[in-house]
Formats: sequence, structure tokens, C-alpha cells
Amino acid sequence: MRRSMERYTVPCTQCQAGQMHQHFITYFTWLGDELITVPDFPAWICDVCGHREYDPAALNQLSLILSPNAGRPVSRSRGIPHHRSDKKGQRASRP
Repeated sequence: MRRSMERYTVPCTQCQAGQMHQHFITYFTWLGDELITVPDFPAWICDVCGHREYDPAALNQLSLILSPNAGRPVSRSRGIPHHRSDKKGQRASRP
């Protein structure tokens, strides 16, 4: 563990005896067949049982970065197409 922020602590959600402290650790995940490592990733770690919870905002950002659509232009829809009758200005007749 590289560095830690000791300012904030929360009770451990796993053992209820320890305190969760924020640390910056190396996060590992698989993307297909490739192992991805992310250094200095924020996580909350219990000082008693070692339970880890990764920072939700950081996980969201990482998910966006690792998304298969990352870097691709966003297609903009032009709204809902309007159905037109055969003759301009007339409503479709009921059967």
C-alpha cells in the first residue's frame, strides 16, 4: 500500500469490529484475456479483517475508460420519426 489518508474512517461492513481507512492500492481486473492493473486506486480497507471496498466513483470512471465504446463518437438521434399519411394534410381513415 503506497499511501493512506487517515482523515476519514467508517465502521467495517464485514466484521463490524474494525474501521475502514482509505488507502491507494493497485487494482487488478481482467478485460477479456488481458490482466489490467491500475496503480494508486482508492479503496477502503478494514484495519481488523482486511475487507476491501473499492471507491464507487473511481470504479465508475474506470468502467467508462475500459468500455468497448470508449473513444468512439456518440451518435446523436434526431428524435422520434413522425408517421405521415399518404396524402398531405389528411388523417389516415379508420377501417
